[in-house]
Amino acid sequence: MVPAALTISHIVIGAFFPALDGLLSTQGIMVMLLCAYGVAMWAFLTSAPKVYTIMVSDLDVAKGFYEGILQLPVADVPLHYYYNYEQTLGTAGLDPMYMGASPTAMGTNTLQGSEGLWYQLKKDTQLHVVTGASLGKKNHHRHVCFDKECLESVLLRVQSRRLKYKIRQEKPLNFLVKDWDNRVIEMVEVAN
Repeated sequence: MVPAALTISHIVIGAFFPALDGLLSTQGIMVMLLCAYGVAMWAFLTSAPKVYTIMVSDLDVAKGFYEGILQLPVADVPLHYYYNYEQTLGTAGLDPMYMGASPTAMGTNTLQGSEGLWYQLKKDTQLHVVTGASLGKKNHHRHVCFDKECLESVLLRVQSRRLKYKIRQEKPLNFLVKDWDNRVIEMVEVAN
């Protein structure tokens, strides 16, 4: 048996706050939890850094170039990459010229989000360097990117370090950089 005082106080509260009764129901609590989850996911994904991916022909040469010559700080793997929110590389429509010598070898080696090298390119922008590009003409080390903004940021960094470079083409962006060991690195934008 429910005490009369509890029933009367419930009726009195419900009379003054009719929305409170529906809000504290099971359905109301579920709606509040879903809203809170949506806000948390929005905050999580909007606070994640923008990530550019560059495919390189030699990861060791790339490490020396980005860390040693361009002096990009090493970055932690963004948290959203652990949960597979990263964009795919979209290599299905690539010209075979940009891929490694054996396309089947690349297909069997699937990339995990945290593999490769991670650098802080700007305050809220990271650079993810992975293998997968072939050597260019004259055995130039090739760095292939799908984002013009990324290559423009790298070019600005090259210019600020006063490295020798030559812009071969504006659209899509293609330029050569000579590192301190006189290796030529070809930076190529793949236009979608």
